[in-house]
Amino acid sequence: MTITKLKEQILEVLKTDDRVWAVGADDKKELNQTSLLSLVEKIDENIIQLLLEVDNIRDKFFVKINDVYVFKTNDFVFFMEENKVNNMYTQYKNKIGLTDGKRFIDDSKDVVLNWPFKDCILEGGQSTEEGMDDYFQWQETTMKDKLDDEGNKIKDGRKNVKEVDVEGHYEQKQAKRKEIFFNEVIAADEIDRLEEPKAFTNWKRYTAKGEEEVTELKRDKETGIIKENLIIKGNNLLALHSLKKEFAGKVKLIYIDPPFNTGNDSFKYNDKFNKSSWLTFMKNRLTSAFELLADDGNIFIHIDINQVFYLKLLCDEIFGSHNFVEEIIWSYGSPSGGRAAGAKPVNIHDYLLHYSKDYSNRKQNKTFIPYSEKYIKDWFKYKDENGRKYQKRQRGKDENGKSIWTKQYLDESKGVPLSSVWSDIKQVYADPRAYKESQAHHSELVKDFSGGQKPEKLIERILNMCSDAGDIVLDYHLGTGTTAVTAHKLNRQYIGIEQMDYINDYCINRLNSTISGDTKGISKSINWKGGGEFVYCKLAKWNETAKEKINECTSLDKLIVLFDTLYDKYFLNYNLKIKEFREKVMLDDNFKNLSLEEQKSMFLTMLDLNQMYVNESEMEDTKYDLLESDIALTKMFYNKED
Repeated sequence: MTITKLKEQILEVLKTDDRVWAVGADDKKELNQTSLLSLVEKIDENIIQLLLEVDNIRDKFFVKINDVYVFKTNDFVFFMEENKVNNMYTQYKNKIGLTDGKRFIDDSKDVVLNWPFKDCILEGGQSTEEGMDDYFQWQETTMKDKLDDEGNKIKDGRKNVKEVDVEGHYEQKQAKRKEIFFNEVIAADEIDRLEEPKAFTNWKRYTAKGEEEVTELKRDKETGIIKENLIIKGNNLLALHSLKKEFAGKVKLIYIDPPFNTGNDSFKYNDKFNKSSWLTFMKNRLTSAFELLADDGNIFIHIDINQVFYLKLLCDEIFGSHNFVEEIIWSYGSPSGGRAAGAKPVNIHDYLLHYSKDYSNRKQNKTFIPYSEKYIKDWFKYKDENGRKYQKRQRGKDENGKSIWTKQYLDESKGVPLSSVWSDIKQVYADPRAYKESQAHHSELVKDFSGGQKPEKLIERILNMCSDAGDIVLDYHLGTGTTAVTAHKLNRQYIGIEQMDYINDYCINRLNSTISGDTKGISKSINWKGGGEFVYCKLAKWNETAKEKINECTSLDKLIVLFDTLYDKYFLNYNLKIKEFREKVMLDDNFKNLSLEEQKSMFLTMLDLNQMYVNESEMEDTKYDLLESDIALTKMFYNKED
């Protein structure tokens, strides 16, 4: 049988399974090869049964052993991959995009969680019905023969001399499925209710009077939309999903300064895993960001040379290449100091990728930057009788062919139209006042922050370009709070999301200082006098609290005492052999001899990633111990009545 005929038979028999066809392809002419191969890898019962029904397919891809047909998975995958090019049956035949080595990133259903923690690895992809148990088994010390320089065994009399090959250790194993380690990536079939709206706790309002109780959430009288500046502490992916009901299609501008994936941040993995994990992390959040953007909205993504080209392709797939506005170069410094020591040209710029929700409908204000002193000296070199500087501009010729000259006054000129290279805004680290104790209060630099703080002037320019007073601005990688601070001073409504504990030390303190009328950043240039307010809240923790309790333990004894609380109160992973862990592993001397960090890591694998925070739909369950006031305010947030 020809290859073409065999392919036709495969396509025909698969037509009864809608899962393997492109969405919207009612005629079933476009095979979703990624979905098909994913199902094949999991030995999907329906797919295998369909393939078994056709004699030619059965003869080609199955082998009969003792009256049992065994599917030759690798042969089938190889056949489909080798014969998909230049055929109309795959929607991916002309597709260019990012892959993680197996499939296109935009087809991935994996979700990256909790990027600040780097103690785990990615695995998954199996269905819960075909799941496998994780367990830990002690591996004894193994020995190997000791060899001399010539490779001969060294003997002590008649016996070989041995040396330790691998020290005894606990090894995580599985009874059926591949392991899913805590905490970076979980497979789509493990998500459950992960994306459901979450409950909020610890509500506080900050005004010029200080911290106040939150009794209501203000709403726009015409649109009904929440009219509050919001700072949310918690996982930004889950917070973004929680914002959708209230703010989908309402956010005018998003600015994010995500982890750059340089090896200096939290994505310290081998290079191949590094990129796919980081891109999946970005994809999850950017997809939600797209949903939150208004039809005339814009997003600016701050990134450096390490990932900008991967990110550009990813953003083209999420926002559409036709909605790419521009690539902005922020040239923030000079080629001097320690970074200029090597022979390589000095990198002194970052990138801002600017996308819109709808290019032709985007909000974009014409922006100018002030003339430089040199430009003024070279061009505005004339003065009138009142001392006003001007330059001569030729405006065509009259009917006699003589040039028409007009005066362009400096005090009436807007400046130079903004280009895509910004070299007039310097890093906060370039301000010498930051390093002088007597002048540090004039600098916006947060000295203890190592995440790459951005200057208010940079955010000011972006906000002025693509938003107006009263517009909603979002930053879900809030860091030190520069976006929120600048938006506050420019009278934008803002939403900031940050997971790390420094949110209180940096973001909240900076915003309170802003309300008090600080003189830092853009304050002087816009004559900022202070005022305004914001509301702070946290995603209601559940298993997230359990994780914190585990990490807080200072001894094995405390971990063992904590275990009963974990077992009775929190959600533990269904695919872990809890009983064996409780009755055997914890009592074993080998486990007791592990380092405390290794013991904690084994405890962390028990937590169910789907239950890290409390879902809004379950928040009234008494086991969560949420305050009545928090429940009431969460209902207000989602505009639900009792």
